[in-house]
Amino acid sequence: MENQKTIEEDSKESRSVGKGIVVGVLGALSAVYLFNPTAGVIELIPDNFPVIGNLDEAAAAALLISCLAYFGLDIGSIFGKKKSKEDSDIIDIDVE
Repeated sequence: MENQKTIEEDSKESRSVGKGIVVGVLGALSAVYLFNPTAGVIELIPDNFPVIGNLDEAAAAALLISCLAYFGLDIGSIFGKKKSKEDSDIIDIDVE
């Protein structure tokens, strides 16, 4: 029983400096893309196309939220169900 690790301890050990740098750079790039200081000069998918025009901004926002959650700032919980301590200990599966 002494050798068992919690999920949080295991995830802290698996984080390396290199992975943190890569996630940080991706987060910074997505933030720059969203703030778009060049006033639309850098645009992966032009916004003039109906429906698909804003998908690149949505992908950059999702990437930024994921990067922030990696570093412990989980703003994704604002939009969804908040996890409590009791929920983190429960594994819910369906067996057919």
